[in-house]
Amino acid sequence: MAGLGEMADWVGLPSTRNPLKDAFLRWQCRVRQIAMRERQGRPDDAIMPALTLPGETAPLGHVVTVLSKAPSFSKTPELMHMIKRTHDPAQRREKAIELFSETYFQKPKEFSDVLTAAFGPNSEAAERIAAAGGCTLTFEAYSQGFDLKCEARKLGRNDPMYQATWWHNLLFNPNLHPETVVLAFRPDWDKSTSS
Repeated sequence: MAGLGEMADWVGLPSTRNPLKDAFLRWQCRVRQIAMRERQGRPDDAIMPALTLPGETAPLGHVVTVLSKAPSFSKTPELMHMIKRTHDPAQRREKAIELFSETYFQKPKEFSDVLTAAFGPNSEAAERIAAAGGCTLTFEAYSQGFDLKCEARKLGRNDPMYQATWWHNLLFNPNLHPETVVLAFRPDWDKSTSS
């Protein structure tokens, strides 16, 4: 298991600039803001890529991804505060949509290029993905496409990206299971493509 510093490096501290990474993060910020403003946060294909395991041709399925701020720009304490402030799921969701619709996605450079996804406890899909150690995430929406070749890892509960994913998802799903599994997907930008 990687140490905290090693894992923090892996999950998206600011890295060298890459035109494909920069284009993807700009696009993701734009489509996620649209989802919040126009669809009350409901994900679509721009947020739910098809996931294909190495050596397979058919996708395992689609995953709902979370785009988190890089650790130095983290908003996890604010997300936690919104949860703890009220027990009313409707109020939590309303506050979350307000936050994510306004300025949250305005600065793509504040985001990690590592995506995360939550899975239920004992998820067979999560186990298969983690065992494979990698996958391809295929995004196709709004006349834009990205095929991201990713390394995949299961995150520990204390990992900052796990925490960001947990609190983000809890805002929209008050029944999130306490034993939720979170996987991180780190793109290899030299092997990824766009269309």
